[in-house]
Amino acid sequence: MKIVFLLGSESDKGFIEGMDKEFEKWGVGAEVIVASAHKVPEKVFEIVSANNENDEDLVYITVAGRSNGLSGVTAANSVHPVIACPPFKDKEDFIMNINSTLVMPSDTPVLTVIDKGNAVMAAVRIFALKDSGLRAKIAGRIAEIKEKFN
Repeated sequence: MKIVFLLGSESDKGFIEGMDKEFEKWGVGAEVIVASAHKVPEKVFEIVSANNENDEDLVYITVAGRSNGLSGVTAANSVHPVIACPPFKDKEDFIMNINSTLVMPSDTPVLTVIDKGNAVMAAVRIFALKDSGLRAKIAGRIAEIKEKFN
């Protein structure tokens, strides 16, 4: 099980800070790659094509702002799930980034998750579909959360 973070630029590294540690807690490895779909599309195609041939279970988390071509290009060419987690600095930046992430062409399934922690949990739950041990850990975490409300 592996997460592949695809970032649109080096500046997106600050946005994902700490997410790799969250995946480690769940026993999921993570790899970070900077590959702009606009500036180096051939690199994105190379990464996705290689991963399509690999039997390893993986989920992409794409982080790209402004014109989010990265998520769409990845989803249109990948056999693996793509979760977009657009970065934003303020409300205006959020409005611009979320719109370019939500509007995808047909047959381009990008799952958009705004909260970084929820992006982690969405990916972990995807992996738990095939891993009963991970599913049990998630059930335990849910029980812990519910206990706080008793």
